[in-house]
Amino acid sequence: MPEGHTIHRLASDYADRFAGTAARVTSPQGKFSAAAVLLDGAELTRTEAHGKHLFLGFRDGEWVHIHLGLFGKVGFGDAPAPPPTDTVRLRLANTTSYVDLRGPTTCALITDADKRAVHDRLGPDPLRPDPDPAAAYARIRRSRTSIAALLMDQKVIAGVGNVYRAEVLFRHGIDPYRPGRDISPAEWDAIWADLALLMREGVRLNRIDTVRPEHTPEAMGRPPRVDDHGGEVYVYRRATLPCHLCGTEIRTAGLAARNLFWCPACQKG
Repeated sequence: MPEGHTIHRLASDYADRFAGTAARVTSPQGKFSAAAVLLDGAELTRTEAHGKHLFLGFRDGEWVHIHLGLFGKVGFGDAPAPPPTDTVRLRLANTTSYVDLRGPTTCALITDADKRAVHDRLGPDPLRPDPDPAAAYARIRRSRTSIAALLMDQKVIAGVGNVYRAEVLFRHGIDPYRPGRDISPAEWDAIWADLALLMREGVRLNRIDTVRPEHTPEAMGRPPRVDDHGGEVYVYRRATLPCHLCGTEIRTAGLAARNLFWCPACQKG
């Protein structure tokens, strides 16, 4: 499932190609046809992301709410658009570009009130202009649940997925099984600031890189990572491989319905 930086990048990409233009809106697959008819020819006025949720604004109070889920894909291209396949849930097209949405968990036309309800059930997002990290910590400090599970809970903090949770805990030497209530205010401030930094870089580069400059392949004289997810990481999807810092074997286990990765030597604290 895409993490929050990908959704914020998509919001920017939709705006760059379609904001201020009256796009053709169609649903070749048919599942969004009724809403597409209502939006066809309407101007895209704004785009927004909160965690893993994308919002495309048309006219006053009309929003397309998109959640990609596990299988959703978005593909941009230059005009003229080729004939769409019958897997395309939503296509926007103008004189210069087109974009196809396939396989999302959610693609729905909603109102301002519906959109507010989505925001209200999500935790603060490090990439939004007005996040409230104290609101997330207020939930964390009262919880016996592990910090690794809490970081994946979108009601606590929005946009963090499996990669960012594993990597930020490694970067701060925190045992992923520590209860949230044992995370100090200083530790939380450092985690939040680091997530904001890493995720902003994720938006800029359109990939996840989490290793510090002194730990890059060039700096350490090690081979670069070879993985279809791309980017340099410390522990994510590196189970049984040696830790870049101490050489201990990286471990993995199931937690919060996803595979957790950590270094048992570097993450004792």
